[in-house]
Amino acid sequence: MSIKVCINGQLFDKEDAKISVFDHGLLYGDGVFEGMRSYSGRVFQLQQHLDRLWESARAIHLEIPGSKQQMATAVNETLAANQLTDGYIRLIVTRGSGTLGLDPNRCSDPQVIIIADKIALYPPENYEQGLELVTASTIRNHPAALSPRIKSLNYLNNILAKLEGLRAGCVEALMLNHKGEVAECTGDNIFIVRRGVLMTPPIDAGILEGITRNVVLELAQQNSIAISEIPFTRHDIFVADECFLTGSAAEVIPVVKLDGRPIGAGVPGKVTNQLIEAFKKLVHGG
Repeated sequence: MSIKVCINGQLFDKEDAKISVFDHGLLYGDGVFEGMRSYSGRVFQLQQHLDRLWESARAIHLEIPGSKQQMATAVNETLAANQLTDGYIRLIVTRGSGTLGLDPNRCSDPQVIIIADKIALYPPENYEQGLELVTASTIRNHPAALSPRIKSLNYLNNILAKLEGLRAGCVEALMLNHKGEVAECTGDNIFIVRRGVLMTPPIDAGILEGITRNVVLELAQQNSIAISEIPFTRHDIFVADECFLTGSAAEVIPVVKLDGRPIGAGVPGKVTNQLIEAFKKLVHGG
């Protein structure tokens, strides 16, 4: 069965799902998106994802057609049309078709695109043995240039860092901010554990406020794990006891090495495994 893609409320076979080559989402990365997971046929944290989508759109002065409730219905209908229970949903809103110039006021008809499919961001063995990271020389976008809190279609900053990681033989790379502090990875938020305290960069460190990041912070509180949202550097990762990443596509994945140096014992740690199990329990029920 061909994948069904929803464009502006209408379902198309994957091969027939098309938008204009004059769409500013394609020409200039002018648009916003969300990546979401579904578990047992239910979209995880759907309302939170829609809230962030609307906030990103508002930040770039993009009016999303319809309401959040209509969008939620379209997401669920697209999921059902593809007969998916556990899957990945990419929700995209572009500026729409315009002229060969930057002026967004010359665009019309924002395009709402919903793709539902399966995803495997990292190999299964990475979840068991942990990832190795390399620090990218490409820093995270300066917040005064393009706020990392806007989940826009312009991901070239992340892609350049991703390329550095891949060339170094790593599937993920660490990105620093303009102050030299740890920001996030190319597609995931980062956490470390030191002396029993769970630490992650604060929002003003130049990161995307991850939905899964926030869920893990809540799970840590529920499991009586001390948390601290505080700026830190690579030094803090080098001397940490544990490290892991979070993201809608990645879920929760351990990190065991940075720039060739083992983190802690060089294997997934106790707190990491505790939070992985808590996350699995939450999303799968029980």
